[in-house]
Amino acid sequence: MSSGEIQAARLQQIFSEIQQQRMQDIPILNPALQVESLGFREWNGQSVGILITPWFMNLIILPAAPVPELRTGDSVSFAFPSANYEFLKNTEVELTYYSCSLFSPMFEFETQEQARAVAVSVLELLFQAPQVAAPAGATPTTLSRRDLLRGKLRQE
Repeated sequence: MSSGEIQAARLQQIFSEIQQQRMQDIPILNPALQVESLGFREWNGQSVGILITPWFMNLIILPAAPVPELRTGDSVSFAFPSANYEFLKNTEVELTYYSCSLFSPMFEFETQEQARAVAVSVLELLFQAPQVAAPAGATPTTLSRRDLLRGKLRQE
């Protein structure tokens, strides 16, 4: 198991415990869903994937080494092939991670399989370069999570 896979499994365990200990009887939980870390892969020395919970779906970066000057709750931009995205630094039970919210709450998902399918699609889009050629000298733009989910990258 790679260190990224170990971190992703730890993230899933932590959020399963959060669900059991802190989220009981909270009305934003979708009872059709469960906590799952999905699609984590190594990228630029970090591990990137999706965390699905009954209350949110987030794009997650598990860093090899956290950015020390950032505090929990600080925002940081990460450049992916598709665009730049804003993430928040988080810490839970000695695990530092960066999160970009995709969905919250999760009531639009009827099944875990449906949530998984969306997560897989998001990861595919995340690692695709935009289809439209940028003008010479242009810098990458920040694409909102809403545009990512709407498949804006595929539009010309």
